[in-house]
Amino acid sequence: MRVQSSATTAPRIAVAAERPGLGTLQAALGVIAFSLTFPATAWGLEGFGSWSLVAVRSVLAAVIAGGALLALRVPLPARRHWPGLAVVAAGVVLGFPLLTTLALETSTTAHAAVVVGLLPLTTALFSALRVGTRPSRTFWAAALAGAAAVLAFTVQQSGGALSTADLYLFAALLVCAAGYTEGGRLARVMPGWHVIGWALVLCLPLTVPVAAFALAQEAVRLTAHSVTGLLWVAAGSQFLGLVVWYRGMAAIGIPKASQLQLAQPLLTLVWSVLLLGEHLTVAAPLTAAAVLVCIAVTQRARG
Repeated sequence: MRVQSSATTAPRIAVAAERPGLGTLQAALGVIAFSLTFPATAWGLEGFGSWSLVAVRSVLAAVIAGGALLALRVPLPARRHWPGLAVVAAGVVLGFPLLTTLALETSTTAHAAVVVGLLPLTTALFSALRVGTRPSRTFWAAALAGAAAVLAFTVQQSGGALSTADLYLFAALLVCAAGYTEGGRLARVMPGWHVIGWALVLCLPLTVPVAAFALAQEAVRLTAHSVTGLLWVAAGSQFLGLVVWYRGMAAIGIPKASQLQLAQPLLTLVWSVLLLGEHLTVAAPLTAAAVLVCIAVTQRARG
């Protein structure tokens, strides 16, 4: 690989930013990919332990990303970008997958999905603090309304009490929002797939030994579900989904892209029924309607 600043790719990002429709489509494709993460994780847990699943998915995703970086002779990022990549790695590659996988050991995918539905608001808050974005009052009102709808749904489903799984999920919100914000900022000066690709490669010195140790300690049972789940969370959620997601954030802005994720828990609820046979309550479609209205408002609101 050639060692030079990847900031030379900035003009390509600027062109993408002039096509907000394409950016919205890319962010939406990322949301669809992410919406399958929890059901795929549940499938993966049928044959792998929590630590094995998280570590192996990261290693597989890093192999895919590293192979693409090598094949295309992508230059190393500039030194000033590595701290940001470390935040992406800690939040998106390691923290969020681990915390949500631990939560799914005792929580249903439907419950986890609605808790993580607070991620858009959390990401918008991190964005305002980190990159100085100042969305309009209408944007914030709609975002808060959407978050309130998701929170009310969560509390109603859990009977008003927070479990250990909920604590894992709330911690996952914080680390993921930090990773999304930093990744969206970096995607303005380098292609989105470079951001997640280098973050994955950066984690290899940690994920490879952890994967080897976990596989030796935890029982592995290879089934169609467990293998499919592992492959999806590695290739779909951990790499391809983040590629289009970061490109979308670079094109339309972090706050607006993050609000598209209000649809993610609703999509996950659908997958939980179709793929896992979970049962939903009457509150689900009501929450879906409220959230979709909030998405429409936030997409029209000018930052």
